[in-house]
Amino acid sequence: MKDFNFYAPTEVVFGKQSEEQVAALVKKYGGTKVLVHYGGKSAERSGLLDKICGLLDKGGIPYVKLGGVVPNPRLSLAKQGIELCRQEGVDFVLAIGGGSVIDSAKCIAYGVCYDGDVWDFYLGKAEPVKTLPVASVLTIPAAGSEMSEASVITNEDGDVKLGYSNNISRPKFAIMNPERTFTLPPYQTAAGVTDIIMHTMERYFNPDCDMTLTDAIAETLMRTMKECVFAVLKDPEDYRNRAQIMWGGSLAHNDVTGNRNNGDWSTHQLEHELSGLFDVTHGAGLAAVWPSWARYVMHENLSRFVRFAVNVMDVPNDFTDPEGTALKGIEAMERFYHAIGMPVNIKELIGRDITDEEIKEMTRKCSRDYKRTCGAFKVLSADDMEAIYKMARG
Repeated sequence: MKDFNFYAPTEVVFGKQSEEQVAALVKKYGGTKVLVHYGGKSAERSGLLDKICGLLDKGGIPYVKLGGVVPNPRLSLAKQGIELCRQEGVDFVLAIGGGSVIDSAKCIAYGVCYDGDVWDFYLGKAEPVKTLPVASVLTIPAAGSEMSEASVITNEDGDVKLGYSNNISRPKFAIMNPERTFTLPPYQTAAGVTDIIMHTMERYFNPDCDMTLTDAIAETLMRTMKECVFAVLKDPEDYRNRAQIMWGGSLAHNDVTGNRNNGDWSTHQLEHELSGLFDVTHGAGLAAVWPSWARYVMHENLSRFVRFAVNVMDVPNDFTDPEGTALKGIEAMERFYHAIGMPVNIKELIGRDITDEEIKEMTRKCSRDYKRTCGAFKVLSADDMEAIYKMARG
């Protein structure tokens, strides 16, 4: 087993009525004036936004609000939030929503404490030394941003989607009430579960195969998500299974299923360019890319794909044909994606054939103008990236 650091400082308050504790938690972590950051009309329509603001009022905590976060959160809105926080003397950022809102909140928190352009962090030009504290009231289990160090932002100037990770941005607390996920549409539910499973697979498919206990945790999490998603698609108010998914989203991205530094992450990098160019749902984009990535790289460590097929996808192990077993595991994952309404290629994702020019543009962006590689299970060059996009075109 390789050496690693594990750091997951976020306080989780999980269960029914857990949002009632929001004011006490903000005070506990030093907040005296809050930016309440949220997405669209869902937070308003559900009554959650009014409830959180009412609880802050009752707790004597002043706040300002900034809504408008969209999937693949935009840099322009984060910059509005930075200026608002400075003008209003905000010292705490509270996100109400899913990963997009939390990622935007982290970006704002970085930017308030930085004299330059917050995009510098995502470009790798600078490192933050300070950030405002961030916390969340989670409504969409998917990204795991409520316990992670990651933030992914889309810069509309060039349709560039980049991620940045730093432990100082890990949220102080995460309030998780599974009841708040009952109204999620089926597509968003399925895309969220896909993202959760993919966060685990990015860690599971890594060059270090001496993580026996961690692998077992990862396999259990993936199997559990597969089982639970069908239950909640059938009955959206199935509290037990909604709760498993909500907790699974956090565990999949707080590094308990594998150290982030040892993971692969090339499927995420490839998908970021799909999201940046076509503004697609992140989880669906991952489903469209992963099967082609898997077929392209599986011979780097065939035994890992055999283990995944057998232990996660319930494929019988044909000891005489490991390649066949591995391929059946990938095919089983494709059937699972289709069963929950997810695509398995780019054509299914965007509804048309992708052009060679679009593939070249995504390859250029993913490789940072042909200057970087990505991945660890197999290190991908720009040629590899282009080959996988072509395999995934459908």
